[in-house]
Amino acid sequence: IRPVYNETPEPCLIVKVNDTLSINMVYVEGGTFTMGAMEGDTQANANEKPAHEVTLTYDYYIGQTEVTQHLWKAVMGYNPSTRIGDNLPVNNVLWGEAQAFVYKLNQITGLSFDLPTEAEWEYAARGGKKSKGYLYAGSNKVDEVAWYNSNSGGVTHPVAQKMPNELGIYDMSGNVWEWCSDYWYGEYSSSSQTNLTGPTSGSRRVLRGGSWGSIARLC
Repeated sequence: IRPVYNETPEPCLIVKVNDTLSINMVYVEGGTFTMGAMEGDTQANANEKPAHEVTLTYDYYIGQTEVTQHLWKAVMGYNPSTRIGDNLPVNNVLWGEAQAFVYKLNQITGLSFDLPTEAEWEYAARGGKKSKGYLYAGSNKVDEVAWYNSNSGGVTHPVAQKMPNELGIYDMSGNVWEWCSDYWYGEYSSSSQTNLTGPTSGSRRVLRGGSWGSIARLC
């Protein structure tokens, strides 16, 4: 949810979906951060460079966990996932389906949900203003925060089973890839940017975070 207009925002916003289901949203205070891989990061791919300064001039809320299958079914009425379980993250979702989910969720709650932009996603994954500069989202040790190919057993896992990051968000490294709202995927620029939303043309969307089947480097 963005932006946040409350002068005294709650650190965790609980959004009621129905009588038995709520969503926990974590407050992220806007700020300036370095997006992309730093020089000397031997695990980084070429498309993670160059590192560049990004400023988010607004505050926002982001989901404390991935969208669970329980939440997806309550909003969409079906479950596309390849492994079934209410507390498992929904997977096997196209970008357009994710946008339809957001649209329906807004109708149900009367709020302004959206997928995070890539910048919002990375800033939150890094821990926002509370960042300690970890390599993964919440730790320098991938096994502490992520389900990936070496520890997942080849399947998704229930949300919030690993350690959270500095903001209290779970699974931003590993478990399932996460869609971003950017219009299109694009190469990074070295110039400083503010509130960026991605290029206006292209052929691919943006996924972040790695998954249960990813090597550690992709997390």
